[in-house]
Order: sequence, then C-alpha cells, then structure tokens
Amino acid sequence: MSDHAEQSSFDVVVIGAGAVGENVADRAVQGGLTAVLVEAELVGGECSYWACMPSKALLRPGTALHAAQSVPGAPAAVTKTLDAAAVLRSRDAFASHWQDDSQVEWVKSANIDFIRGHGWITGEREVHVSGTDGVEHQITANHAVVIATGSHPNIPDLEGIEDVPYWTTREATSSSEIPRRLIVLGGGVAGSELAQAYARLGSSVSLVARSGLLTSFAKPAADLVTAGLRADGVDVHLGTAAKKITENDDGTITVELDGTSLTADKVLVAMGRHPALEGVGLEHVAGLAAPQNDMWRFGTDTSGAVVLEESAATSTPWLYAVGDASGGPMLTHQGKYQARISGDAIVARAKGDFPTENKAWSKLAHTANDLAVPSVVFTDPELASVGLSEDNAKKQGFTVSTVELPIAVAGSALHAENYKGWAQLVIDEDRKVILGATFAGPDVAELLHAATIAVVGEVPLDRLWHAVPAYPTVSEVWLRLLEKYGL
Repeated sequence: MSDHAEQSSFDVVVIGAGAVGENVADRAVQGGLTAVLVEAELVGGECSYWACMPSKALLRPGTALHAAQSVPGAPAAVTKTLDAAAVLRSRDAFASHWQDDSQVEWVKSANIDFIRGHGWITGEREVHVSGTDGVEHQITANHAVVIATGSHPNIPDLEGIEDVPYWTTREATSSSEIPRRLIVLGGGVAGSELAQAYARLGSSVSLVARSGLLTSFAKPAADLVTAGLRADGVDVHLGTAAKKITENDDGTITVELDGTSLTADKVLVAMGRHPALEGVGLEHVAGLAAPQNDMWRFGTDTSGAVVLEESAATSTPWLYAVGDASGGPMLTHQGKYQARISGDAIVARAKGDFPTENKAWSKLAHTANDLAVPSVVFTDPELASVGLSEDNAKKQGFTVSTVELPIAVAGSALHAENYKGWAQLVIDEDRKVILGATFAGPDVAELLHAATIAVVGEVPLDRLWHAVPAYPTVSEVWLRLLEKYGL
C-alpha cells in the first residue's frame, strides 16, 4: 500500500459497478448521501457485456425464425437458416462493443463518483483502491461499504482442465466466430441457452450434464426444453459425467465420458457460479468469521445481505453484500431489487429512520428474495417460473396442492402449429393463494409477471377467478388452471 495514497471520504463506498452496484449507489445518492463506485473492469458489469444482454441477442434471432416457421403461410416467406455474421454484429451492438463510455456518463449524471481500479477493505469503513491510472486511494466510508462484486464461474475438478483453453460464458457470449463443433459441460440455464444458440448459429453441439437438464425446475417443463434442444440437433447426454479433458495436436479438444468420448473445436464450461469475493479484503474485517470451504458465510438482517451479524439491538451494520456477491439469487433483476432495498436501508440508518420492526413485504425488507423470485430460461421453448416449487413449499411447512395441465388453448393454437406447453400452480391450501407457478412453451415468459403479481400480492384464488384473460391469448391457460382446481 502506498504511503502517499489520496485520502477521501464518502457516505457510501460500493466495490463493484455492475447493475447491482449502480443501483445501490443511485439509491444512496437519491436519499441524500454521497457515494463512490469502484470498478476495475467495465461499468455495467457481467449482465451488460457477457451475460444477459449478449446471450439474449444470440438467442432471439433463432427464436424469431423458428416462430415464423411455425405459423401456416409464413415459412415460405423466410429463409431457413440464420445469418450468423449479422447475429454477431447485433450481439456486438447490444454489448456496446465492450465499451462502457455511456455507462460511465450515466454514473456521472447521477452524481455518483467513480474510481476505476481494484478496491479492497483494509479495516472498518476503510477501502483502499489501486487505480488503473497508477493513483492509490484511501477512502473512508462514513456509513457503509457495499460489496457488489458479482460472481465467477465454477470450474470443475476435471482431470486435464488446467491444460485446456476452455470457454466460460464470457468467451461464449463474446466470441467472434461460430465453432464447427462445440461441447457444453453443464445442464443449467447458461448451458442450455448457449447450447441452443450455437446450434441454431451452425455449430454441431453436444451437451453433457451430470444429472438432468434444468433440474431445479419441474421435470415436465424441463423435458420440453430438452426436446427443443434435441429438435435443434443438440446431442444431449444426461446422467453423464465428464472424466477427463485433453487438447489434441490439431487444436481440437476431447472430453472423455463414461465409456465414450466427444471431440470438438471448443468446450464451454457452464457449471454454475460462486460469489466473487477473492481479493475483497474480508479477512481484514474484525468479527467476521473465517470462510468455510473457501466460502464466506454472511449474516443477514431484515433489509438485505449484511456481512456482519447484528449482535445487539443498538448495533449498526456498516458492511453489506448485494447481488451475486451475497450468495442470494444469482439473477440480475433480483440483485437490483436487493440493491435498491439495501441502498434505502443504508439511507434510513444514516438518518436514524430504520424501523425497529421491519415486517415482511415492507419497503426495507427483501422478502421477494425468499418467496417470489421470477426466473426465465430463454431457450425455445421458454421456461418461466416464480415463487416456491412444490418440494420447497412443503419443506417450509405449507399445506400444498398443485394443479398442472398442457397449455392447449385457442391462443396457443394460433401462436404456433403444434404448440406444446405445460403449466403448473403451487397452491397454499390453508390460505387459498398461489405460492408458485411454472410455465413452459413458446413465449411463456410473457405470462410470468401476472404470476409474480399473484404471488407477491397473495391474491386469493376466489378473487383471482375474476381476472378474466383476454380471448384468444395464451393467458387463457390461467382460466383453465383455475377451472381444473375447481373454481
């Protein structure tokens, strides 16, 4: 650490200027505090440049083409294949060509200070930043330090992987070429989406999943996605573990499986993510327990993820973790939700306005992170869910029933020939409200927010019965589900 570091102070110091960090700082400034963002990479973070936006830009053209080819009279008017070069150009535009000028300008316009560099905690409310311009900064946080450093991909303990130039999602979403053959290791959301995207862009794709595909979702819904991938030519290997990976003399890569092997030009490792907390300086925080299995365990309060547990009613937390870094739902929209609440909580504490009793669903409670997380898998067909699954609801002690059926209404028949979809509601039988919902099928993501509102609002089923879906839309499945339930 330099003895000549520039000294400064702000009410809030946010380490990490992705979408989540931006939201924390913005809420703090809107509440009358000063804030500084610290970021060593691109302002805007993973979602803007290597995740949400570029991946959806890769997926959407294939989905639109398939939709046109599924409506009578339309196939003859469209080409049968995608223009891969045009898709990549569009993806580049959505990723802002990996330049963050506009995001930096937004930060300045929001009256948030910004330092480009690597920041780490050196003590209570103290952050040191090693600027990329060579300037060292020592910053004091008057009220809070917020860790918003996102997450890193999990790399499996696979023989040979340290010697192979594999892709992670960053390389897959920013590649300037379409590999002739691609192996995807992982059957989660990223693996499923990128396998289909590259298959539709011309790659011969093999997907390897140790268990099933999208196992955190209801099986009938996940099965529809599996069928969709296979229809696009993806060679799906389920219940299969990769044993060894090797780079060949010609630059290709071979993955050995149980009793067989696959060879491709590129291998994508998409096996989940973990909080990016290396180098943040948590070891310098007094009172914070050492990590277990290299994972920091955070205490929480009623407003969001707070690193230091409150040991007494009068204690004031100063160190927060939000978004992926907190270990919460690793979804951009949910991280931003948590960030907004944490920012408001910091302001409330600074002004002495934080409530002594912070009830569920109040302005300063992040209740939705536990009960109403919406999630979409942007494959074709799509998979969308919100709230508790049947198993999770039972584990939490609810008296649960479910109602499910194929999506087969006038709206779905008009939407596409041979439309195949599935829907499920998870119902709390004691209160007669919806705890969770899942939809699978073409364009079902547009059904999700209605379900999210029903879950968050705890709308009684007998009142929901009066929410009449317009005819003929796919939303008519809501009526069919409620009818099957007995209303």
